Amino acid sequence: MIQRILAILAAALIIPDIYIYRMYIIRLTSSIFLRTFYFVPSLLLFIGIIFLIFAVGGAFISEHSRWVGWFTLTYFLFALPKIIFMFCSLIGLPFKYTLQCPQTPFVYTGLFLAIGIIGIILYGSLIGKTRFEVKEVSYTSSKLPKAFDGYRIVQLSDIHIGSWEGNEKAMQNAVEKVNALHPDLIVFTGDLVNNRADELNGFQNILAKLKAKDGIYSILGNHDYGPYYHWKTKSDQVKSLLELEERQQEMGWNLLNNSHDILHKGNDSIALIGVENEGEPPFSQYGNLSKAMKGTDDMFQILLSHNPTHWRREVLPKSNIDLMLAGHTHAMQMAWGHHSPSSFVYPEWSGMYKEGNRSLYVNVGLGFVGIPFRFGAWPEITVITLKR
Repeated sequence: MIQRILAILAAALIIPDIYIYRMYIIRLTSSIFLRTFYFVPSLLLFIGIIFLIFAVGGAFISEHSRWVGWFTLTYFLFALPKIIFMFCSLIGLPFKYTLQCPQTPFVYTGLFLAIGIIGIILYGSLIGKTRFEVKEVSYTSSKLPKAFDGYRIVQLSDIHIGSWEGNEKAMQNAVEKVNALHPDLIVFTGDLVNNRADELNGFQNILAKLKAKDGIYSILGNHDYGPYYHWKTKSDQVKSLLELEERQQEMGWNLLNNSHDILHKGNDSIALIGVENEGEPPFSQYGNLSKAMKGTDDMFQILLSHNPTHWRREVLPKSNIDLMLAGHTHAMQMAWGHHSPSSFVYPEWSGMYKEGNRSLYVNVGLGFVGIPFRFGAWPEITVITLKR
């Protein structure tokens, strides 16, 4: 499967290069050096793709996912603008040869779009992925106990700490932004790591500095179980998960694995419920909602569940949970206002959703996975204020 995808990427790299060379480069310059140099970036990328196809397997990609991510970003930086320019040029050919209209407007449109794509990729990779955005939202319910009116919850999700290797300063900045909000509670809705617990090396002390009056609660996401890493043995995968749970405890985080805790304020209380990852196939399904919420039926309930599809699959039809907090989608790390490619996959992909008096909030994540890039779907720190 990986080899097939890489073969398609290779074709998408070569075809636009040949078209642009024959249509424009040979007309713009007679220099053999410049004509040859035009192909150098694509040649290097093509060699990289061939290396990934024939010389490595899934184990290499999982071991070096950070470098593969940067390679993929570089590929799009060079290939995508050429693909867009080629299509704009091709659209202009029928106008040129059948209607005798100039092709120039299509060429300039292609150049404009290509330069725009280059700008977006550079901004998203150099600035966008650390452009932490604080979103203030409110949730109103007549069921909320009076003492919790105005209660402030900071939600974090999808840190993917392995992707931040070498950039501890950015994570320190995020922690400082959260602490400056002086939240009553901090919740983390899964995917702390990409694959392994040891990704926390160098970051554990930073994340341990997160502070909230009523503590920090977390759940596991699909990546936390390590299913995308080529483990030598199954027991190594199990050990990594146990180590991840232990490290969260050392950081002062309270991990809710199909369990709940009761938060008290004055004479009132609410239930904070957390389930293990409960995703639609092929994502892991370890959640046990009935076990997690047992004994909280008559209380105001907040559920932490990593995958937002859990809301419609089980939470709405089989419970009375008032508010669910989720992550997982990343908004595919790209959005234009209220539009994102993730909307084709997830009906609920970012922000607050309501069904009657019940709601779901989807946080698009603080980190990134795969390609080191975010544009529009900026890394999110959510402040949810509970109101009556």
